[in-house]
Amino acid sequence: MKSFRKDYMQESQDASDPQGLLYLTGRYLEYLRVKNFSEETIYARAKYLRYFRQFCEQINITQARQVTRAVMVNYQSYLFHYRKENGKPLTIGTQHHRLSVVMSLFSYLTKEGLILYNPAADLDLPRKEHRLPKAVLSMSEAEAVLNTPDVNMPMGIRDRAILEIFYSTGIRRKELCDLDIGHIDFDRGLVRVEQGKGKKDRFVPVGERALQWTEKYLAEVRPRLCPSLNEQACFLNTLGCRMSPGRLGSHVHDIIEKAEIGKSGSCHLMRHTFATLLLENGCDIRYVQAMLGHANLETTEIYTHVSMRQLKLAHTRHHPAKMPENPSE
Repeated sequence: MKSFRKDYMQESQDASDPQGLLYLTGRYLEYLRVKNFSEETIYARAKYLRYFRQFCEQINITQARQVTRAVMVNYQSYLFHYRKENGKPLTIGTQHHRLSVVMSLFSYLTKEGLILYNPAADLDLPRKEHRLPKAVLSMSEAEAVLNTPDVNMPMGIRDRAILEIFYSTGIRRKELCDLDIGHIDFDRGLVRVEQGKGKKDRFVPVGERALQWTEKYLAEVRPRLCPSLNEQACFLNTLGCRMSPGRLGSHVHDIIEKAEIGKSGSCHLMRHTFATLLLENGCDIRYVQAMLGHANLETTEIYTHVSMRQLKLAHTRHHPAKMPENPSE
């Protein structure tokens, strides 16, 4: 599991200065741990706060009380004009998130009386963009991806089971990596997602075909990878260990590329496809929200814009500009 501690390994600031940004960042991150934030969230915030400290060091600021509203405005401008190695700017979402993390830090420091005032209190964040998923698979394209692994080989059976679970449940890649054997209820046709995003548990229905491929993998392949009864992870890598989200993402991406369907993506592409196809086939959006594990319905509503079949059908039925029954007339 990632830890924010390694973010301090090459810090140039004095970690013992009680007014130093580095020291106070450590207190803030410890506060998040006590409040039961996930390790992934803490790691991400530690990274973004390190970027902020590096910016401050460039203008000779090392203490929290030296940060003014002008510094925050300059940092916001810096993020807007920043260019990555490939020459592309940071997305609005990334800029928004980096600023939000710094604002959260100073809000904490102010409430705890560690600084006199909050320099980020009235900072106007950039307006978020509402972007659609870049790609979604049709049913035929999804089937092409599912049929890509060579199921005559042990790893092909494992990969087919993984793809079937993604396609049938729409769970996130980390949620799949975290699945234990006992989390799949074959009798009731349910997958138990433990401590998903936001540290929330949920049950997700899973189809018979996905269950059949998973049973085949568990019976024929998994015992070869890890005969130990102590390992509870459902999906294992070639070393017999639980799969990591990063490696899984790269592997699924390669499978989709190999399918040659003209679309690129990875695990989240399967999640987008799951939600879109459910809505296109008439599933209530609130059921889709529950299965995806979205806290807000607004997050799920993006798929109503991607699901074009019903929209196209409504347009065809009701738009007055229609072709005549006999075009020659």
